[in-house]
Amino acid sequence: MTNKNFILENVKDFHLKDVLECGQCFHFQRTDSGLNSGECEYDIVYRDKFLHIKEEPDADGIRLIFEDTEDWEFDALWKSYFDLDRDYSVIKEKIIEADPRLEEIIEEHNGIRILNQDFFETLISFIISQNKQISQIKQVVKNLSSDIGSKFDITMINRVGSEFDAFFPSVDQLYMASEEEIRASKCGFRAPYIKDAANKVYNGLITEEGLAGLSTDEARQKLMTIHGVGEKVANCVLLFGLGRRESFPVDVWMKRICEYLYFDKDTPKSEIEAFAMDKFGSVAGYAQQYLFMYGQKHKIGAK
Repeated sequence: MTNKNFILENVKDFHLKDVLECGQCFHFQRTDSGLNSGECEYDIVYRDKFLHIKEEPDADGIRLIFEDTEDWEFDALWKSYFDLDRDYSVIKEKIIEADPRLEEIIEEHNGIRILNQDFFETLISFIISQNKQISQIKQVVKNLSSDIGSKFDITMINRVGSEFDAFFPSVDQLYMASEEEIRASKCGFRAPYIKDAANKVYNGLITEEGLAGLSTDEARQKLMTIHGVGEKVANCVLLFGLGRRESFPVDVWMKRICEYLYFDKDTPKSEIEAFAMDKFGSVAGYAQQYLFMYGQKHKIGAK
């Protein structure tokens, strides 16, 4: 057991709340009261690691405190997970050049980053996400982990003092689980979809390595061979679990936002996706995050 904290100072273009609560990941929980302006704390479960992380104001940016984290663990895992080596100022410039109307919302939400997540967990999480709110998705992910995943060992449980007690299930664990055991997580009609995804990944029909060798469109079509995976879920997996930053997921809200900004008429999702990928190019996935914030601020599509 370690009690060493890793501290990263003067971090720019990063805010924990923006990063974690924008709908790209689900195995986390905010643990502070939310009363201290500029500060926040979160528990995060990722792969076989648990992290308690705190954000504080700093002289030139923010300070991130990774509790009980050695230097090697930060370098090996968390630096990549939080995408801390990427220059987001360049990304923002490209988005603003493509659409100057987004400059204000980018300044207001300048801490958004796209995480580099585990492919399998991302796949299952976005299968779960269909027709569910974020709070519900988080609960199902927690249930699935507690019921089927590997439990924290007792020393970790005593140390972390968290509501979490288990890691997300591995491919093997979900493959071995019955559909009834999966359904007990409150995932509802998604249980057979989760089971089919686990079966296909376990049997090598769909692998991260195999998808990496395909074009974005080919990889999307491959993911859509999983029962219950449509274009939106496939695009989310490409963007958040496979590093395809040009991917542009289009749900009902994104459809309304893009119709308002770019089309002024009812437009098929496939046409919106193709337009956005052409307009924003390699940063389309980042642009999608800001467009969503823009829609929320201006109440576009609200009914």
